[in-house]
Amino acid sequence: MAKDESRTRLTYRDAGVDIDTGAELVQRIKADAATTMRPEVLGGLGGFSGLFELQLERYRNPVLVCSSDGVGTKLNLAIETRRHEAIGVDLVAMCVNDIAVTGAEPLLFLDYYATGRIELDMAQQVIRGIARGCREAGAALIGGETAEMPGIYAGNHYDLAGFCVGVVEKAKLIDGTRVCPGDALIGIASSGLHSNGYSLVRHVLATRRIDLTTELNGTALAELLMTPTRIYVRALRRLVAETHTHSLCHITGGGLLENLPRVLPAQTEAWIDSRSWEWPTVFDWLQREGNIARQEMYRVFNCGVGMVAVVAPQEVDHALAVLRGAGETAWRLGEVRAGSADKPLVRIEG
Repeated sequence: MAKDESRTRLTYRDAGVDIDTGAELVQRIKADAATTMRPEVLGGLGGFSGLFELQLERYRNPVLVCSSDGVGTKLNLAIETRRHEAIGVDLVAMCVNDIAVTGAEPLLFLDYYATGRIELDMAQQVIRGIARGCREAGAALIGGETAEMPGIYAGNHYDLAGFCVGVVEKAKLIDGTRVCPGDALIGIASSGLHSNGYSLVRHVLATRRIDLTTELNGTALAELLMTPTRIYVRALRRLVAETHTHSLCHITGGGLLENLPRVLPAQTEAWIDSRSWEWPTVFDWLQREGNIARQEMYRVFNCGVGMVAVVAPQEVDHALAVLRGAGETAWRLGEVRAGSADKPLVRIEG
């Protein structure tokens, strides 16, 4: 049979995947990744896997702590406002903060970036933000994956996932078992909404037809909504090293009401004094514009409390001094009381 010369020769690029662009992105991000390196990292980007030499002589009984997370629908606002570096910081923060509450040191980080079409400048900004977050947390960015998937993602829209591994000495693992009635709750301020509740945020924006250029106390709404999640790793490591910290809680999706019970033992209750702190402007705005019940606010958003530490009452002043010395805004949020239920409860009064 004669060969049909009229048929067009097809390539992967014709199908929407540009191998050359992906290779160029790897070259572009090598310098940013290099700024996150630790002595334990073997090799660099570009291999089939990342290599990290765990220095076992530093530990008697090391426990590896792992976390995986994303940034939710805050991605939509990142694309709309073109604040891609900020969303990269968010990705790291959501993972390393979860690791830090166990008392662990984050060691390494990997990312997954999936898009319909790689736009080099956009992707580089995202990775630059990831590298920035890794530097702040002390974790090495040792690898990741960039997937170009036309037909799954529209145009240059993208999705992110992060993966972090840390380590802690087993005897120093913080798991909440030392918490007892009488312990104090210390609130550590958030930088804003962090990366939770954005489906509700976007619903408020859409139903109330609010423009992102709207200003709250002189700051554009886009700026307030895209403030990156605060990374607490260094402050918490100082706190754990200098106090007998009984428990730590990262206030993520579920707010104070859903997260605190995860780090408290049975038959205890967390009593929070709502008068102990003032909500940042963006939360007051959300509640007002969305006509959101206060209980719902506490169940969805951090409301200005990004992290909670539980310490013995005699250590409160020292713990506050350590946290403030590390650059955090911290205050006595409430206390742990005895309860009768098998599942720990959270009560907000005032």
